[in-house]
Amino acid sequence: MAASSYISGRFRGFLPVVVDVETSGFDAGRNALLEIAAVIIGGEAGMLRPLATHHFHVQPFAGAVLDPAALAFTGIDPHHPLRGAVPEAEALAGLFRPIRAAIKAAACRRAILVGHNAAFDLAFVKAAEQRTQIKNNPFHLFSTFDTVSLAGLAYGETVLAKAAQAAGLEWDNRQAHSALYDAQQTAELFCRIVNRWDFHFAKAGR
Repeated sequence: MAASSYISGRFRGFLPVVVDVETSGFDAGRNALLEIAAVIIGGEAGMLRPLATHHFHVQPFAGAVLDPAALAFTGIDPHHPLRGAVPEAEALAGLFRPIRAAIKAAACRRAILVGHNAAFDLAFVKAAEQRTQIKNNPFHLFSTFDTVSLAGLAYGETVLAKAAQAAGLEWDNRQAHSALYDAQQTAELFCRIVNRWDFHFAKAGR
């Protein structure tokens, strides 16, 4: 089976795209989106893998609440001159374009956001979309694949670091809590869970 046929059929026409965000708090309407990373997933049956990664540092929107506790947790200085941050609209456009292209290439209908606590990431993407009025959001409006639940089922772990290690992945605490690193690790975790399921499903002759 061709990779594009597999991925479109495996998830009912949805292309899995792993997203991780780093923010200045928990309120998507009031707190800033500071980093966003997306990893596009593809491959064949039992060999799902990350295909492409896109990552942006994001400028806080005007009037955003920057919670000192959240900034201390992520280690992000939103106003650091060397961050290379771009406006929200530029970051979203830079993510949405390649995702839409990947959807077309995989013969899928839409993307579905994969995340560790995916509702959090989706809420910040949708809030930024509303603020910027950017069009053609490729993601399903409310459905997600959450690796918290998937990892809890597959490995008995719900914390990303522990779930990744249970899946046989290396984990570097020094890189954790950056959108790029967490998205890449979540993508590897998601692929391992799906591939493990597909392998046992095929082995059972189903």
